[in-house]
Amino acid sequence: MALKVPICQLCWVSPAPTPSRDPGERWSFLVGQPLKTSFPSAVPGKEIFQRSCVIVSRKLSGLEEAMRIRRARELQSSVKVRKRPPLRRGKVSGKLLVPDHIPRPPYVDSGLLPELSSEHQVHNDEGIACMRAACELAAHVLDHAGTLVRPSVTTNEIDKAVHKMIIDAGAYPSPLGYGGFPKSVCTSVNECMCHGIPDSRQLQDGDIINIDVTVYLNGCHGDTSKTFLCGNVNEPTKRLVKVTEECLERAISVCKDGASFKKIGKRISEHAEKYGYGVVERFVGHGVGTVFHSEPLILHHRNDRSGCMVEGETFTIEPILTMGSIESITWDDGWTTVTADGSRAAQFEHTILITRTGAEVLTKC
Repeated sequence: MALKVPICQLCWVSPAPTPSRDPGERWSFLVGQPLKTSFPSAVPGKEIFQRSCVIVSRKLSGLEEAMRIRRARELQSSVKVRKRPPLRRGKVSGKLLVPDHIPRPPYVDSGLLPELSSEHQVHNDEGIACMRAACELAAHVLDHAGTLVRPSVTTNEIDKAVHKMIIDAGAYPSPLGYGGFPKSVCTSVNECMCHGIPDSRQLQDGDIINIDVTVYLNGCHGDTSKTFLCGNVNEPTKRLVKVTEECLERAISVCKDGASFKKIGKRISEHAEKYGYGVVERFVGHGVGTVFHSEPLILHHRNDRSGCMVEGETFTIEPILTMGSIESITWDDGWTTVTADGSRAAQFEHTILITRTGAEVLTKC
């Protein structure tokens, strides 16, 4: 479950002025040598005549050429996409009950959003075993939830199925009651970046949906999410989903004991920018373990945040990519956050354990 960070004041740096140049240089032409073409006369005895032709080609600036290539690629890969109506809130049913014998996280029933813990969560062998069990359950629940994604199914039905599978395993659905969140799972459809509340809306053919599952088992949280395709999804959206998952994989590949956290944002941004996608800055990954959200905050965009990874610590990486603006609007429910321009967004998340030589993905089935 992504953590929202305050929008900080940004410092803008004015670009350096472009050196002046002769207009003729920018729009210069390459002129070839005259090419003489002969045309025979139709009347015997008459002279043949010649016409001199000059081949002219325009020299494009580097920016123009890049734009031309990009536009050509867009035209080659473009398909007609049926415009969809914006996401609308459905009816939200009451929260589901959890048996009394199942242990609850400390924040449940307080209605308050817990403060971010400043401590990194570094585990001993016993703690690592606890994390593996919680994350394994979360991964299996998410995998099952994905099998339910199809047209006409409501996100509320997905919530019920997730809730039942979690409590049947003797665990607690971590989102339920976290800061007043009313459901057991987050379901974010189409332009919803994250924290979508399950409701009565039916999934439509061509939708995408991120399902974010966190379980609390034996005192540890396991946190993971994935974006699923519903029915026949168009190619541009499929590409967004594929690239978002690739960004997560590339970010995990740079993680190990002693690696700097800022490498994560750099690797994600490099890959997303190749395809022209935006990387959302407002929501971040976080430390996870016995506490749901803690330091370190994992920024998914380019940044200069200090700090290095430590063997034995656990945290989430959960990039959100958009097809358009990375700016967002949060509905008046205080949770559902959508892209400001209505463009689609995709997200993938894993909880990882830092090792001496790399990272172990704890939430992989």
